[in-house]
Amino acid sequence: MTPPPGWYGDPTAPHQERWWDGTTWTDHRRTPQSPAAPVAAVVPEQGFGPPVPAGTPVSGGFGPPAGPGRSSSGGGGGGGGGGRSRPVALTVVAAVLVAAVVTGAVVLRGNDGAGTEPDGAPSATHSAPATPPDASPSAPSTDPSAGPSADPSVVVDELNGITLPLPEGWVLPEHVAEPDVVMTTDGTYDCPGGGVCRHGRVISRTVTDTSETSPRALAEADIADAADDAYDRDLVGRSHFGGIESHQVVAAGQVAVAGRAGYYVRWRVTTAEGPGGHVQSLVFPSTVGTEAPVLVRYVFDAGEAGPPLADMDRITKGIRPVGDADTGGGVGSGLGPTP
Repeated sequence: MTPPPGWYGDPTAPHQERWWDGTTWTDHRRTPQSPAAPVAAVVPEQGFGPPVPAGTPVSGGFGPPAGPGRSSSGGGGGGGGGGRSRPVALTVVAAVLVAAVVTGAVVLRGNDGAGTEPDGAPSATHSAPATPPDASPSAPSTDPSAGPSADPSVVVDELNGITLPLPEGWVLPEHVAEPDVVMTTDGTYDCPGGGVCRHGRVISRTVTDTSETSPRALAEADIADAADDAYDRDLVGRSHFGGIESHQVVAAGQVAVAGRAGYYVRWRVTTAEGPGGHVQSLVFPSTVGTEAPVLVRYVFDAGEAGPPLADMDRITKGIRPVGDADTGGGVGSGLGPTP
């Protein structure tokens, strides 16, 4: 069983934490958060017991219980009540010491690297931290529908630190098998080759399986895979549209996304069955963490039933850093020609 998504110790850099997405390590790293300050306690004036909370009565040192006619402080006279309380105090102290030893052993074991699987993945028994991969001390969620914005017309992708506008006719994904989908067109239809299809969807993910960082190189390398995933064969090998017969590059160029210089490539795809569609690969540097490249894929069916092609431009121009609704445009912000 793989561990849930969360921050774990980076197996390649022990002084840092790294984001595990539930399947693999991403490029998001951060400095470990400082632990909370300990609560103050009162230490006994005599003896060697553990700290005790303020206001707790403390007996005077270790020794045999006071016998009849002796007080717990060692003086003459007095009743036997102090002597009866001393064994109880010693028993409590011993229990606390045993607990401290066990806790110390667990901590030492964790610091000895036992929290990491042999392949570098975090241990499945490690509890998932509450803070996803944002270097800020806030606790964002990887759920694209969650986030600081309550605006129903905005989709929040906390992992990549961006928000995307949700155009009219688009909804948050439900019952979608493809990973990283952040929005789809409303409703479904029967695919020409069988199965259930949607007229449009947008996917947002972090590029982590290559050392390439050029947005242009990454977009040009991804567009063929984007077209195949959309109109050739799905995740389980089904061909809903009879496969791709041809494609044409209809637009490509530099574009500023969330204040960063990006690049996009758009294809018109012709399929054996159905009207085919348009596929676009857009890549730009993230505004958070290590600024790993962000890939946004667009899949729009062609024909009257498909979403307006202008929605691609609207979504691209409306992408913003999380918490910054005004950042956008800039050099290269003009998209290329559309059909």
